[in-house]
Parts: sequence; structure tokens; C-alpha cells
Amino acid sequence: MTETAVGEVLAELAALDDPKIRVVNQRHGDDHGVNLGKLRAVAKRLKTQQELAIRLWATDDTAARLLALLICRPRAFGRDELDAMLREARAPKVHDWLVNYVVKKNPHVEELRAAWFADPDPAVASAGWALTTDRVAKKPDGLDLSGLLDTIEAEMKTAPDRLQWAMNHCLAQIGIEHPEHRARALDIGERLEVLKDYPTSPGCTSPFAPTWITEMVRRQHA
Repeated sequence: MTETAVGEVLAELAALDDPKIRVVNQRHGDDHGVNLGKLRAVAKRLKTQQELAIRLWATDDTAARLLALLICRPRAFGRDELDAMLREARAPKVHDWLVNYVVKKNPHVEELRAAWFADPDPAVASAGWALTTDRVAKKPDGLDLSGLLDTIEAEMKTAPDRLQWAMNHCLAQIGIEHPEHRARALDIGERLEVLKDYPTSPGCTSPFAPTWITEMVRRQHA
């Protein structure tokens, strides 16, 4: 993949940039204005191209990095590459897509989960918590769920926003998936009141953990 081809892709992304979408995204910390449906259409046309993905990531452009995450080969990245990419991922959407679309499919996922979980950078730690939440739901064997609840109880209230959100998701997932810990998860959520007043659109479930847990358990038994 030549530099010219990279330039052509960047030009296409620039042409798709919509100022109105950019304004909305900026409220969430994302500095791009490309409709994600259109971005996915570009990715579908390009198909998997690891070398192009690497070059697009290197541009440090948010839309280009999102496209890179859609056309890369998740299993092709080394552990240190993914660690560096996470630390470079400034925009929340890039951070989320990197964790969910790439790291979760990479053979180093568990090693990275453990390393990031205790990282002093709250953005990096939030990735460790996100991967832990995935294990809580899918592969809980070996996790200390009581210990996770201890940490959440002690630290979530004062955690920075992105880390707090990830810890809250873990709290909710423990309460939803593990009945033996549900009462404690509900109690922690009620006492800490994290995201209790978060604005929620009609028809959507509140991220306030007690509401979230109760609604998802109700659906499981419906």
C-alpha cells in the first residue's frame, strides 16, 4: 500500500467530514465528523489490509484510526504494539474500538488485561476494567469477584470519568451475571450513587448500576 493510496483514503475521509456530526462528537471528546455508517462502508470496500491499517493509525487522525481498527488483522499485533496503541488512543471512540474490536480478539488479551488493570494512567486502567468486565460475563473462572467489588466500593466514587464508567459497568455485570453477589452489587450502587442522575433517553436503560442490574435480571426472567 503506497503513501499515495493512504493519501487517497485520507482525502475520502476528509470529504465525508460533516461539521454537524463533528460538533456532536466533540461533546464526547471525539475530534472527527465522519458518520460511522459511512466509515464502515469505506471499511467494507477496502476489506482487511493490515499494512494500510498501520499507516492510517500512524497519521494520528481520529477518523483514520477508527478506519484502521476496522480493516486491520487483530491477531497480527504484538503485545507491545497494542500497549503503545492504547496509550496513544486519545479519542474515547478510538479507545473503545481498539479494546473491543482488536484487543479482545488478540492472543495477548489476558496478559494485557492484567497489566492495564493496575496501570496508574486511569485511561489505560479503564481498558483493563473493560476487559475484566468481559471476563465477568464470559469467563469468570479465576476472577476474584469479591475482590473486584471491594475495589469498586473503595475507589469508584472518586475515580476519573472514563475509569469510573468502566468500574460501574463491571459492578453492573457482576450483579447481572452472578446472583450470589447481586445483593452486594446493588447495595454498593445504591450507596455510591454513581451515574444515578445520568440523562437517559426514553427506551434506554439507565447506567445507574441498581437500575441496570434490576432491568437486565428482569429481562432474563421474562
